Order: sequence, then structure tokens, then C-alpha cells
Amino acid sequence: MITVRTDEKLGLVLDVETTGLGPTSDEVIELALKLFSYRTDTGEIVEIIEEDSFLREPLSRSARNNYDNAYRVHGIPYELVAGKSFYDVKIKTYFHRADSVFAHNASFDRSFLYHMYPEVNELKWYCTMRNIPWKNYGFPNGKLLTLLQAHNITDYQTHRALDDITYLMDLLKQTSPKGNLYLQEVLEKGPMRKYQPASSRTRMG
Repeated sequence: MITVRTDEKLGLVLDVETTGLGPTSDEVIELALKLFSYRTDTGEIVEIIEEDSFLREPLSRSARNNYDNAYRVHGIPYELVAGKSFYDVKIKTYFHRADSVFAHNASFDRSFLYHMYPEVNELKWYCTMRNIPWKNYGFPNGKLLTLLQAHNITDYQTHRALDDITYLMDLLKQTSPKGNLYLQEVLEKGPMRKYQPASSRTRMG
């Protein structure tokens, strides 16, 4: 049993690699998750509690057809995902334990995960790309690699999910130009609104 102090909560940082950009025509092929405790008053990351990374073979024809193009970005050979599927029970335990979810460009990750695990829409999602005014702080953009290079964390991004969230956590531990931790700024900006799938949105006639 994990005991968490009253001023601490459990956060989940995650990242997906996909076969493309469309959450209904493409699929998640890699998911990495890190469960951690953090202080709600300062944004200090206290402890990494558990982490996992999963691979899966895409099932739909459209996702399979897009794989070659996506491979140029994530570099995951099809042989690595062939025959694999996500361990859904284990993945859901992460969602059920977390108080908050953090991702860089979180709207992208959430839109894909929603189609696999609709319960993620009930969680508080925070975007580490949009919740911090990176350009106002003098950075060229809010891309993860740009920020990692600027903070001397790494010069190279593998685009593998577990590497990306490990680096992202290193970034969130840094002090912002305002003098507080980046994670605190992300929290202060507040969670995102719930995801609305395209089918439930009002369509223009």
C-alpha cells in the first residue's frame, strides 16, 4: 500500500507513439507510463513509483498502411510490434491510481488513448507544452526536443515513448524563469477540458 502525504498526489506522465495523426484512422503502437508522487504546493517530484512501456501491433488496415510513414518518425520496426498487444489490465491500474495525467501536447495522446480506454476522459489532464508560456520565456517553440536542448538535458530525441517521458520529467524538475518549478506552473494553469470525440461534436451543415 502506497502512503502519500496530504500535500502529495500521484501523477502519471505518459507518451504514445502512433501510426499517424488521426485518432480514428491511426493507432497507438507504443505507450509508456510513469507513476510518481509530487507535492501539490511546490510541484516537487518526490518519487518515481512505477513505470512501464508497452508495444502493440496495429489492427486496422488504415493504421497498417500508414506504418511506413510513421516509422520515419519513431523508428520502431514493424517486427518489434508484430504479434504484440497491450496489457490492458496493467495499463488501467495506472489510470485508476493517478490523480493527474501529464503529457507534452496532451491533446494528441488523450485523443488516441480515449478510443482504447474511454475512462481516461474522467482524469485531470495537464499539457506540459501549452500550460507553460515557453515562447514568452525566450524559447523558440514548445517542442520537447527544443526545450530539452535549451535546458542541457539531451541533444537527441529518440521518439521512443519511455525515453521521452524520462526526459520530460527531467524538464519538469527544472526551475522556470519565474523562479518556481515547471511542474508547479503546469498545475497552476489548470487541467484541460474533457475530450470530445468528433462524432459528438456539433457538425457544420
